[in-house]
Amino acid sequence: MEEKNEHLDALRDIRSMMEKSSRFISLSGLSGIAAGCCALAAAFYIWWQFNGQRLYDYTEERNMVLVSSLLAVGLVTFAAAIVLAFLFTYLRSRKTGIPIWGNTAQRLMLNTAIPLLVGGVVVLKLLQMGVIALVAPVCLLFYGLALINGSKYTLREIRWLGFSELLLGMLNLWMTGYGLFFWALGFGVLHILYGAIMWWKYEKQ
Repeated sequence: MEEKNEHLDALRDIRSMMEKSSRFISLSGLSGIAAGCCALAAAFYIWWQFNGQRLYDYTEERNMVLVSSLLAVGLVTFAAAIVLAFLFTYLRSRKTGIPIWGNTAQRLMLNTAIPLLVGGVVVLKLLQMGVIALVAPVCLLFYGLALINGSKYTLREIRWLGFSELLLGMLNLWMTGYGLFFWALGFGVLHILYGAIMWWKYEKQ
């Protein structure tokens, strides 16, 4: 019996080493929670700035103001989320002893960056054309694709987050007047929920 347990322990160690070498597992659940809080704060700011009206209700004259606000808030939110994600991931990396920047992390970044960059170009073109109603669903769709594309190099739960973002994005295409609500739900609530689950599952102990 004791010999059998030793074999099982050895198999677990081998599996753990293989997973560490092929997947970036230093992602912290706190990163997801922080990103979600940034997104909710940004959505609330936009809602407050434009008096809670639907984004497509604005006339052409106000589109420039809206586009400028969306770009500024989006950039600040993205930068804050990236900084906080790096901070919490770095702390988790030090705790687990796994390097934060290795071959797996590079492959993860490359596979997520490609859909995000393409989506960013599409969003900029939509803003230039004044098609505000499609900005939120396009953000959700390309972000979901990025998560799914990069999920093979990190925690499997990322794939389900990606599918959830895709679902919200597709629903938003038929409910374009509620883009800010879907944006807050996808980038805010889902991130917080995902982060809490990841923290409970992998980091609580």
